Amino acid sequence: MLKEFQEFALKGNVVDMAVGIIIGGAFGTIVKSLVADVLMPPIGLLIGGIDFAELVIVLRPATETAEAVTINYGTFINAVVAFVIMAWALFMVIKGMNAMRKKEEEAPAEPPAPPKQEVLLEEIRDLLKAR
Repeated sequence: MLKEFQEFALKGNVVDMAVGIIIGGAFGTIVKSLVADVLMPPIGLLIGGIDFAELVIVLRPATETAEAVTINYGTFINAVVAFVIMAWALFMVIKGMNAMRKKEEEAPAEPPAPPKQEVLLEEIRDLLKAR
């Protein structure tokens, strides 16, 4: 059972998928920071000095014993922008990969090597001609 698991875990597709997940997580963190720290502050400034992270709807104000209950729609807007950026980047990567794959398919392939029997018969023919 351990050997089967090792074979499964070390297959190329599983390792490639793990690398993709790790890189995707790191990319997600970068995009989240890009949205929250670079894109949204100037956008908020342009539309009246709004900090999107602080946009909330208060359902119940805070009391001495309980925290406020809020709907944080500004954070949701940040998440939507981050999603759109990540989806666009993924679309561009997949589009590029498909274009490369299409070029590989269109490239003329080398003709397959003739079967060994044909090569042997050609050698025999050439030897007979030479006599």
